[in-house]
Amino acid sequence: MKKFFTSESVTEGHPDKVCDAISDAIVDAVLSEDGDARCAVECCAAHDRVLIMGEISTSAKVDYERIARDKIREIGYTFGEFSADTCQVILSVHSQSPDIAMGVDESAEYREGGDVGDDDMLGAGDQGMMFGYACSETKGYMPLTLSLAHQLARRLSEVRKDGTIPYLRPDGKTQVTVEYDGKTPKRVDCVVVSAQHEEGAENLIKGDIMEKVIKAVIPGNLLDSETKYFINPTGKFVIGGPEGDSGLTGRKIIVDTYGGRCPHGGGCFSGKDPTKVDRSAAYMARYICKNLVAAGLCEEVELQVAYAIGVCKPVSVYVNSYGTGKLDDSVLSDIIVKEFDLRPAAIIKTLNLRTTKYAPTAVYGHFGKSSLPWELTDRTEDLRKYLTK
Repeated sequence: MKKFFTSESVTEGHPDKVCDAISDAIVDAVLSEDGDARCAVECCAAHDRVLIMGEISTSAKVDYERIARDKIREIGYTFGEFSADTCQVILSVHSQSPDIAMGVDESAEYREGGDVGDDDMLGAGDQGMMFGYACSETKGYMPLTLSLAHQLARRLSEVRKDGTIPYLRPDGKTQVTVEYDGKTPKRVDCVVVSAQHEEGAENLIKGDIMEKVIKAVIPGNLLDSETKYFINPTGKFVIGGPEGDSGLTGRKIIVDTYGGRCPHGGGCFSGKDPTKVDRSAAYMARYICKNLVAAGLCEEVELQVAYAIGVCKPVSVYVNSYGTGKLDDSVLSDIIVKEFDLRPAAIIKTLNLRTTKYAPTAVYGHFGKSSLPWELTDRTEDLRKYLTK
């Protein structure tokens, strides 16, 4: 059955991604000095200023303004009203609420006593549900639509920075629609690229983007005479970034995850330390899903875990293998509970989340990057044993 699916991505200069990058740069700086710090820091950027706000409890001495300016400069905003050297940086940061800290420092299970250990001490930093996903569609176990959209967005930044297309500026968006036959990708049906540029480049950009970005990224066998292209469809994109549109940390949560292929719990990742299960449990869920698919237990899988604030054990675990599982979904759920420790402290240990650098996750997605610890497939042998039972 023919069907179409679309995913989008954005470049590092997109206003929301500027905010994500600053937030995660602050988290990295704080955790590098104080691994037990609590961070929930967000940014808002608009026109000529950036507001850094939220809660940070730490012994680290961090210059938030310098971090923000360095990140803005690294992204490429050294011009206009939102320039790294001239934009206003406003700080509104305070320590974590003691009411929240109490439940995180000592979980409900730990306070109640009984047969508990060190990993039972840390309670979830908030309530909520988190989702993981993996599929066999690409080598990275990610949806093809999102993988191609991320590659296009990353390519926009590459050709800007290496001078291949020197008139490009940092802001940009990409979108890819793939035609499927059932679950099998057949062709790319539509490509959308919007790239910020210098004044006067309007007549150059369509040809350059087609040849140096789209054709350099999307395999030729996926493109055909029926593929549709929309390159800067408004005709002009000179004013961009926070100068053209406001930005917020955590507003590109679908870009950050699976491009719409599975549900999202609603919580963002950037700006949070790993006691926040919005971040850590979503990473663990991806790790579990990827290992299930790599082990051959299914070809596609979605995992939901849910937590109560201050409680270390998840309140529910839900699995959907979309009919591709070699075992029933209820059996896969039992395997996950048996094989993976979903308590926050155990997740942090399993994935080394206190020492992980989060800046690389702030753009081009939090998943599908082989260098990240939750992308390892080191549990496949442990899981394959269930195929022979």
